[in-house]
Amino acid sequence: MSKVLQGLKPEKVFYYFEEISKIPRGSGNEKEISDYLYNLAINKGWDVIQDDYLNIIIKKPASKGYENAPTVMLQGHMDMVCEKNEGIVHDFEKDPIKLRIIDDCIYATETTLGADNGIAVAMALAILDSDELVHPSIEVLITTDEEKGMTGAQRLDGSIFNSKYLLNLDSEEEGIFTCGCAGGCEAILEIPIKLQNIKEKNTYKLMIKGLSGGHSGTDIDKEKGNANKILARILYDLKDEIDLVSINGGSKTNAIPREASAKITILNLESVKNKVVEWNDILKSEYAFTDKSISVLLIENNTKEVPLDKEIFNKVISAINLTPNGVLSKSTEIDLVVCSNNLGVITTDEESIKLYNQARSSVKTLLTHSFEQTIKQIGDILNIKCKVGNYYPGWEYAKDSKIRNICIETYKEMYGKEPQIEAIHAGLECGLLMEKIDSLDAISFGPDAWEVHSPNEHISIKSIDNIYKLTCEILKRIKN
Repeated sequence: MSKVLQGLKPEKVFYYFEEISKIPRGSGNEKEISDYLYNLAINKGWDVIQDDYLNIIIKKPASKGYENAPTVMLQGHMDMVCEKNEGIVHDFEKDPIKLRIIDDCIYATETTLGADNGIAVAMALAILDSDELVHPSIEVLITTDEEKGMTGAQRLDGSIFNSKYLLNLDSEEEGIFTCGCAGGCEAILEIPIKLQNIKEKNTYKLMIKGLSGGHSGTDIDKEKGNANKILARILYDLKDEIDLVSINGGSKTNAIPREASAKITILNLESVKNKVVEWNDILKSEYAFTDKSISVLLIENNTKEVPLDKEIFNKVISAINLTPNGVLSKSTEIDLVVCSNNLGVITTDEESIKLYNQARSSVKTLLTHSFEQTIKQIGDILNIKCKVGNYYPGWEYAKDSKIRNICIETYKEMYGKEPQIEAIHAGLECGLLMEKIDSLDAISFGPDAWEVHSPNEHISIKSIDNIYKLTCEILKRIKN
C-alpha cells in the first residue's frame, strides 16, 4: 500500500497517523487498535498497561534534569465516528480509511477521517518514540469509546496515575486553548411495534438527503438541518394520506443526522407527490444558507408490507416532533451554548422504534431537572418507554491554572500572538479524569480540523506541525 502521507513533517506523527488509519476503530470496535498500541509499546520497550476496557496507558521516564518535575499526561482517544456518504461501499469494521491530500489538508475518501482523535494518538506516539525531546515523566492515556459515551474514561482506574498536568489533545482550533466543557447524557424513547390488521400494501421510500451534518456539540448552533426532525415534519403533514411501515435516520448520537428515510404506504399518490414538491421548495428556502443541497425524494419500492397501526404512527411522529432539538439555552454573557440536544438516531426493528438523543450542558441541572423531565413527560403523555442516563460530568473553568499560564506564554513566544481561552459546548474527557485524579490541572488544544463527524472531515497539515512543536515546547518548559 502506498504511503499517502510519506514525506510530510513531523515525519513520525504522519507515519503513525497513517498506520492507525489502516485499522478499523469505530466506537465499540477498538480491540484491534488497542492491541496494535499495546504490541507497539511492548516492541519498543515502553512501560505499557492495557486495562480490562482496552484503554492504553504508556509511561515514559523523565529526561535528564527533569527528574523532579511534575508528571504530565498526554491524552486522547483511539475511537472514531464512522460516517460515510450514501452509496459508498466501506465496511468500518474491516476496511482502512482511504487517505488523500488536497492542498494543505488531509481528507478521507467519502468517509470520516478519524483525525478526531487519531491525530492525538499519533502525536503522543511520536513523542514517546523520540530520543531527542526533553520532558518531565510522561503518562500517555489513550481511551476507548469516547465518542459514544466516554465509557473508557468512566471505567478508568485513576490510582495508576501520578500526573499533575493534563494536556488533552482533542480540540480542533489552533490558537484556542479550551479550559472548560459541557457534560452530557443520553435519552432513549421507545415505541412498540403494532401492525394494522390488513393485507400487505405496496411501499414507497420517503427520503431526506443532502444535509451537511456536523458535530452535535460544536456545530449545534450553526442552524444545520436535522434530517430526523425534518422527516417527521413531513410525515405529520402527510399523515392522512399515508401509513408508516418503518423509519430510520442518522447513525451516531453525536453527529447531526444528514439523512433519514421512512418506508410508507400511500392512500393518495398524486397528493403525496404534490406535497413532496412543495416540501422541497419549503426546505430549500429554510436551509438556503446552511444546507442548500437538501432534497426530499419519493421512491417506489418493489416490496409489499403491512403498515403500522395508526395510533403507533401518530405516537412516532409526535415523539419526534415534540422532542426538543438544537440549542436549548445560551449564555447571556459570552457566545456559548449552555444546553442543547441532538436527536441523532432513529431505528426500526421487529419489536420497536427507538429515538436516541444526546443532550449536553455546562449546567448539570439543565440536564437533570429540565431536559430529563421534558423527555420523561413526553414518554408519559404518549405512554411510551423512556430511559435517560449515561451522565458524564462537565469541566468547570478554573480560576487559577499553572498549565494554562505555561501554555499561553509558550504560544505567545512561539507565534507572536495571544491565544484565545474558551469553554466549549462539546464534551471532553477532562472532567472525568479530573474527578479520578487528585489535583489534576488540565487544558485542551489541537490542530485546525473542520467538519468532524462528517464525511467531509479534514485537518490542516501545517497546523499539525505547529501543534506538535507547541506540545513539545510546553513539555520542555514544565520543570516545576
